[in-house]
Amino acid sequence: MSLFPKKSRFSCLISVFFRTFAKQNSTTMAKKKVLFINQEITPYVPESYLAMMGKNLPQVMQEIGHEIRTFMPKWGNINERRGQLHEVIRLSGMNLIIDDTDHPLIIKVASIQSTKIQVYFIDNDDYFTKRLMTVDENGKDYTDNGERAIFFARGVLETVKKLRWTPDIIHCQGWMSAVVPLYLKTAYSEEPSFASAKVVTSLFNKSFSTNLNTNFKKCVEFRETKSDMLKDYDDNFGFEELGKLAIDYSDGVIKAHPDVSEDLMEYAKAKGVPVLDYHEDFATYYEDFYQKICPED
Repeated sequence: MSLFPKKSRFSCLISVFFRTFAKQNSTTMAKKKVLFINQEITPYVPESYLAMMGKNLPQVMQEIGHEIRTFMPKWGNINERRGQLHEVIRLSGMNLIIDDTDHPLIIKVASIQSTKIQVYFIDNDDYFTKRLMTVDENGKDYTDNGERAIFFARGVLETVKKLRWTPDIIHCQGWMSAVVPLYLKTAYSEEPSFASAKVVTSLFNKSFSTNLNTNFKKCVEFRETKSDMLKDYDDNFGFEELGKLAIDYSDGVIKAHPDVSEDLMEYAKAKGVPVLDYHEDFATYYEDFYQKICPED
């Protein structure tokens, strides 16, 4: 059950936030460029807590005054006509090589009318267009979910480069974005678009049930990202291993749901990564966390 069951509840939380925020001297608050890499965003996919946060968090940060960009996979169950998605030709056309196979990258875009948030969709026939989300029509995990996460991560980062946009903070929400921190700190560490960016990972309880393919470590290789960087992780990457990977390469970790794995939270704390505990009225806490992770120069 969603923790934001009614729009009026979220609106109330937003109102409380802005009353609090208005009391602060806004001129002292450093405005950031924030890239949101989401696994799910409502209304494009069925409502879940993860999908609601995919919409609500960027909305809050945009209303505060931060400049944002938002990405998600173009899952096969997204109704393109109803969502008014259209392809961005100037951003599409690149091929991403994963496991020695070329996969065309297609970029689509749409706007959430109620929030005026523009969403970029990462699409590919093999990984997304002809597939559902984590599981297939029979409720079974897709065996190549790891490759799908890799394609999504690289697709987002290549698209941001084409946009010539330099985020201050890159906020990853959901396990589908868990490979992003690794790439940012290795393969893309010298890219001007990301050289100064700080990475925040939000951990949720929405997971997958089976391990990723045993070739996941090989598939993740790209530029300076080598498979031996993953030698200390279990060969059969499961949900927790993927979470540990994201934590190890993040500058901050957020417990974004009350039922997040305590093992993962303890792992983050043991690593010395700055951690924000769960807060239902998240707005002021997330804003403060951003300022902590990426303070004003």
